[in-house]
Amino acid sequence: MNILPATLRDLGSLRRLEHACFLEDSWPLLDLVAVLTYPDVIRLKAVNGEKMIGFIAADLRPVEGIAWIATVGVLPEYRRQGIARALLFECESRIKQPRIRLCVRPSNQAAIRLYQVEGYFEVDTWRKYYNDAESALVMEKIRES
Repeated sequence: MNILPATLRDLGSLRRLEHACFLEDSWPLLDLVAVLTYPDVIRLKAVNGEKMIGFIAADLRPVEGIAWIATVGVLPEYRRQGIARALLFECESRIKQPRIRLCVRPSNQAAIRLYQVEGYFEVDTWRKYYNDAESALVMEKIRES
């Protein structure tokens, strides 16, 4: 497994990964194009050979002193192998802001455990955030600058 920068050439693979990982919450095509092209976005893919098996993107907001991890996804058949953790480490290593936030479903206990182990803590709840009306936990990590 390798972690590489993602580009617009990865659009098809990212779309398949989104649908496999997030079902009803997968991003629309225009959002995928945006995450692969906007400036101030870190976009990384985990690949096994030529196959994209994971993806992470972070929206850098230097004026606010914060970065938002917008998405982390690993294909179901590759989960629980440390891929999400590796993507998170690599993404965080490229973030200069001292505060990093992300949203996660309260029902996604595996992701919550990963984030807690990596230093994230709950700071808010956004009610009815997801398409099925499940709330989102907002988690934050504060790093010393």
